[in-house]
Amino acid sequence: MIKLGILGVGDLTEKIVRGLLRAAHAPEILLSPRSHDKAQALARKCSCRLMPDNQTVVDHADIVLVGVRPAQLAELAQELVLKPKQKLISVVGGVSVDELKRLFGTTECVRAMLSYAAEINRSTVAIYPDEADARALLGPLGNLIALASETQFELATVGACMNGWFYFLLHDLQHWLVEKGLPADSARALVLSSVEDCAAYSRHRGASSMQDLGRSIATQGTFTAQGLEMLGLHQTNAAWNAACEVVFDALIAGVE
Repeated sequence: MIKLGILGVGDLTEKIVRGLLRAAHAPEILLSPRSHDKAQALARKCSCRLMPDNQTVVDHADIVLVGVRPAQLAELAQELVLKPKQKLISVVGGVSVDELKRLFGTTECVRAMLSYAAEINRSTVAIYPDEADARALLGPLGNLIALASETQFELATVGACMNGWFYFLLHDLQHWLVEKGLPADSARALVLSSVEDCAAYSRHRGASSMQDLGRSIATQGTFTAQGLEMLGLHQTNAAWNAACEVVFDALIAGVE
């Protein structure tokens, strides 16, 4: 059984742990005492081992997963001595592979980006570089996508941010339906089902672009086309593009 050490028990790493423990071949989880109350609660609920300090986590782990905030990373790295060839997986946003190697003094570094859906094994799992152990460990958490370059990984990170934005979009759509008189649970179910069937049909029609699929629905004279025209008048796409650009620029500035 693989022993996975978690350095930094936050909201995302907690969900990663829960998802990993649902997998067929779950690793043994070793938790750092950082965020002690959260780590202690996770250890109790999920039968993980809470270790006395960060170095003890590293000493007993086969693979180390780092999930602290970017501002805490350098301080954490100074505390640790990794074992030779020990794999380090980072879910810290905006920190390049080269910077991870410099900080931790190892060449065995992989970046990963996941969403909260890792808890139910339905996350997008982006990794760079493609590495067998990281693939085997994180693959059960959802749909794994291996990227070929750091720039591609930063674009995938923007995609992960989109995941967060979608919740606010879906909330606004649900809220409109509720304001017009639909019960909240029905509005929520309707909005979520609409997104799910859109994603499912897009996968089914993989040879067609999503724009072509949309055009096949929003044909002239339809109510869908009428609403789409209004979205265009309000330059809705420009706002989404601007949000993507500002995040991507910040990520690239961080890794250069």
